[in-house]
Amino acid sequence: MKTLIVYRSKHGCVEKCSKDLADRLSGEAVTVDLKKEKVPDLRRFDNIIIGGSIYAGRIEKEVTDFWLKNINELREKKIGLFVCGMRDEESGKTQLDNSFPEELLSKAVAKGYFGGEVTFSKMNFFERFIIKIVTKNDKDISNILSENIIKFAQAMNG
Repeated sequence: MKTLIVYRSKHGCVEKCSKDLADRLSGEAVTVDLKKEKVPDLRRFDNIIIGGSIYAGRIEKEVTDFWLKNINELREKKIGLFVCGMRDEESGKTQLDNSFPEELLSKAVAKGYFGGEVTFSKMNFFERFIIKIVTKNDKDISNILSENIIKFAQAMNG
């Protein structure tokens, strides 16, 4: 079983979650950052997992571009979908549902919200300013939901 995990990670949280997920999957897993790496031929993979971060209520553009471009190939694969963000879990699930078309959501064998992180050193001035106002905090925060990653991997492995 060969799995491709494609993702977009602005500050590293989605990348961290993708690599953790890859380590938990059966068979070979390849991770690809859609902003930095070329996507290999999808025909080489049995499973495709798509993940991204939510900023201002929307998933990263590269993630949407990927599924739009590859929708026909994705119809033929076992797929999983996930998002990362700093909302509560229920809001995270809503953001997941708003980030992908119903066609993929209904086909996905695994869907997950993996939580998120705030790492001020990885943000630009404007991002730090906004996050400080919104969270009323100026310290790094990690809220990665490892149990959700484990459940997601189990569903993909099943």
